[in-house]
Amino acid sequence: MTDSDFMKVALIQAQKSYNIDEVPIGAVLVHEQKILAKAHNQTISLSDPSAHAEILAIRKAAKNNKNYRLPGVTIYVTIEPCIMCMGALIHARIKRIVFGARDTKWGGCGSLYHLECDKRMNHSIEVTEGICEKECRVLIQEFFQNKRKLKNG
Repeated sequence: MTDSDFMKVALIQAQKSYNIDEVPIGAVLVHEQKILAKAHNQTISLSDPSAHAEILAIRKAAKNNKNYRLPGVTIYVTIEPCIMCMGALIHARIKRIVFGARDTKWGGCGSLYHLECDKRMNHSIEVTEGICEKECRVLIQEFFQNKRKLKNG
């Protein structure tokens, strides 16, 4: 499978968030072409500010692997990870982040911060951006446009 194929799996996860009125972000963890875990944002439904797609996927994969470290793993996420998620990805020793669209308000690996390559950290992560960018961006923009319409309408 290609980066685009795995990002499409992440987009399906993001749609699950959208369907339950959560910010539509999906994540998929992959090792050697095998999906280890999938997740979508559930901060509201779980009443947990850390229940971002990336964190939930890391938790599932780490539990299944019986190891909090996930070396050699790639995460596919529809939107650039925030700084909280970047911290978790660094601690988990994720090898590579592939994301769809940038997050200019919260982005932790390119937009606002470059935690993926900060030399003060003990681990760096390879980043690939722009995979299925349009689809990822449209989904999240549509979500927030609908929120504003409901608020103002």
